[in-house]
Amino acid sequence: MRLDKFLKVSRLIKRRTVANEACDAGRVLINGKTAKASAAVKEGDIIEIGFGGKAVKVKVLDVQETVRKDDAKELYEYIV
Repeated sequence: MRLDKFLKVSRLIKRRTVANEACDAGRVLINGKTAKASAAVKEGDIIEIGFGGKAVKVKVLDVQETVRKDDAKELYEYIV
């Protein structure tokens, strides 16, 4: 699955266009490397997103095309 779509489906970023812009600005890393919006996301990947002054780091647990809002948090886990 594309990175921008995963960020939207998992609700880490609210809209796909915003996810796309964050990737273009270089604020999204997959496994420590800057990632484009079209990068493939698979289970076990570590995604780091820079939001202003803080960064969010998550591990991908599952990749699904569509998910209900309540189940979206089951696609990833936060890493401290």
